[in-house]
Amino acid sequence: MAANITRQIYGVAYTETAAFKDTYGGEPGHVFIECMLITPDDSTSDTVLVFSHPVGGGGFLPAITQLARAGHHVLFVNTRYRGNDSALIMEKCLLDLGAGIKDAKQRFGYKTVILGGWSGGGSLALYYQEQAEHTTVDSTPAGDPVDLKGAALLPGDGIMLMAAHVSRSVTLTEWMDASITNELDPNERNVALDLYSAANPNQAPYSETYLLEYRAAQVARNRRITHWVRNELTARTGREGPGSERGFVVHGTMADPRWLDASVDANDRTPGTCYLGDPRVVNMGPVGLARGLLDERDLHSTLEDPLECGFQVVDPGGVSPRDDLLGGDRSRRCVRCPPGLLNVEQERLRGCGIRRREDVAETDGVDAGGSVRQRVPAVSRSRQRCRFANLRHRVDSSGIGGTG
Repeated sequence: MAANITRQIYGVAYTETAAFKDTYGGEPGHVFIECMLITPDDSTSDTVLVFSHPVGGGGFLPAITQLARAGHHVLFVNTRYRGNDSALIMEKCLLDLGAGIKDAKQRFGYKTVILGGWSGGGSLALYYQEQAEHTTVDSTPAGDPVDLKGAALLPGDGIMLMAAHVSRSVTLTEWMDASITNELDPNERNVALDLYSAANPNQAPYSETYLLEYRAAQVARNRRITHWVRNELTARTGREGPGSERGFVVHGTMADPRWLDASVDANDRTPGTCYLGDPRVVNMGPVGLARGLLDERDLHSTLEDPLECGFQVVDPGGVSPRDDLLGGDRSRRCVRCPPGLLNVEQERLRGCGIRRREDVAETDGVDAGGSVRQRVPAVSRSRQRCRFANLRHRVDSSGIGGTG
């Protein structure tokens, strides 16, 4: 393992056609992103591991540093939204990542790029790779044009995921405080769903019945906010034209049962803690996930419906709401849902994690009630894709693919 590494911090600037700047400062029509290249002092390479994250800031992560100490060249590309996701547009994150990759090849002569996906960078890397291979997106979820094709994104030669979650929308929904019933007054709560209230008769460890109720209430709250956002955006742009937005606050975004019940998605963590500290305090604090949003950006990156998916993943052993919002093993699933939340059959697919429902019906036999009658065979080099909560998946016959 290399004893010494060097960090090189530099900037990349490129032009963009946009009606206004969505980050503070800088010349209109120009985007500036910060990059950090970390290299071992005793090794040269034509291969670079490229990481990014929607809100950036990962250049000093221990894992990133250790990859460089192990002899790898590592580049972290910060998007324009580093440290502030209130104006984040995911498609513009792709443009920023693409600019960083293109510059690294020209500046340093790298020939091979391995996309690294850490945390929220996992879905970003997969989305980038999909659009770099075959660009299909020409507008944001809110309908604004975005020129991914004109950017000529350079695809990576491989993808490595590290502690990558499913997507921003699913993660936010899993953490959303289900007890809040009035978005304008977060003191109005359903006490039976308030994880941090001593008056709540449901205390950890939680029953599976309660977890199902709580997860369903989280999804319902997400949908209420999203419905309001869509209506507000439609009315506002109708009155004032494109680009008109309204800021708002999402209260209560650190209320996942995992924080209090270590048997939910079980591991050796300490109950009553989360990665930002005391979850009870963080839940209503200033640094919660998606605390401040603009209605258009809300649709871009955070509050897309977490359960909208046309693909099918199944497991004959069944699923448990004790695993996560959508129920199931994160290592091998695209769609994971507790019974009743989605009309999706669940049975393990050996060798291939994702099959279209219509493909299953054609090849494996589905009865009138929608039940799969036999196992779906493995698919060799399948390139089926899924836009599930802003996450595109690519899977192959080895079983390695977009599992978050």
